[in-house]
Amino acid sequence: MPTTEHEGLHRIFRDNPELYSHAFKMLHIDFPTPRDIAIVDTDMTEIRPIDRRADTVMMLTSHQGKKHILISEAQLKRDDRKVAAWAHYVSYAHIKYECPVSLLVACSDMATTRWARGKLAIGLVDHPSLVVCPWVLGPDIVDPITDPERAAAEVVLTMYSAFTHAHSPKAGAILKALDYALDKIDIDTARALAEQTEIGLGGSEAGQIWKELARMSTYRFRSETAQMFRAEGIAVGRAEGEAIGEARGEARGEARGEAISILRVLEGREIPVSESVHARVMSTTDLALLDAWLVRALHATTAEEIFD
Repeated sequence: MPTTEHEGLHRIFRDNPELYSHAFKMLHIDFPTPRDIAIVDTDMTEIRPIDRRADTVMMLTSHQGKKHILISEAQLKRDDRKVAAWAHYVSYAHIKYECPVSLLVACSDMATTRWARGKLAIGLVDHPSLVVCPWVLGPDIVDPITDPERAAAEVVLTMYSAFTHAHSPKAGAILKALDYALDKIDIDTARALAEQTEIGLGGSEAGQIWKELARMSTYRFRSETAQMFRAEGIAVGRAEGEAIGEARGEARGEARGEAISILRVLEGREIPVSESVHARVMSTTDLALLDAWLVRALHATTAEEIFD
């Protein structure tokens, strides 16, 4: 059963085909700039009892009208059985579409990367009948994008960088840069990319970092994690406000969730919060005022500055 990490590592190409141009540059491949990119059937099953389904299959058409099939596979660990599957995908697609076929394998750790770049042969050791030679994207050639301004200029590439380096010490810095970048683009795109990041990182340590960032951010698009956090605050407020009525309890809960978000932002930016600031934030129920403080918390150099 494919994991969310596996799905994220290849679906990012399907959902954001422009990423292919970055991949070709990183791999130093002189690949013609496509005029058109279209998803094609990923089912490579010919004999029904043997299920062969590639991760992502795209048909690239050049400006000269030439077709090229690009098969993208995500690989999270060494699996020698994949060699036969990849050979099948390439040969099947070549026969079916009668055009050149290339295989792109994305990995998120160096052990798997080195294996995928090896001599993946079928047949005798000294005289193989077939050798599978994929292009392999690994952490060694995908930049860990940690600069916020670069991230803002290359948001999708930064998301892919986060997937590729999900298990490296740089994951947190990349995700912080992505967090900054998403707040600079339109709401609908930001929402989609935020949720794609959350799903793609799955239950990994990087995924937990991303969820925590979502809790501390002012995300205009409100990821699933951020919505959950606010809902938790509303639930607490309802419980505390039973004596004064559910509506007032819900309002109190929303204000409480917003107040905690402000304190989380300051905490995440390592800004000390005094007892007086903590008490003032937590006792405020004016949502408009809390929203203003939340925005200021992103740029304040001291906790007291959010009140100015």
